[in-house]
Amino acid sequence: MVEQQLEDAAENVKRAIKTKLIERGLSQKELANLLHEGVQQTNRAISGDTTPNSKKIRKKIYLILGME
Repeated sequence: MVEQQLEDAAENVKRAIKTKLIERGLSQKELANLLHEGVQQTNRAISGDTTPNSKKIRKKIYLILGME
């Protein structure tokens, strides 16, 4: 039950970020460049990875995409 909730929350965040990327006409690669992060690290953060680095990257994503 809890694991499913975690997966659902991660999917919702991923969907919201991808929607904002589409709205702004940005690719994940372009977003990674704006973040000064690697594409793989950015993708892991978008996909819901829970490491401290991914959380930090997501915070930067929220700021860049105006999600906060």
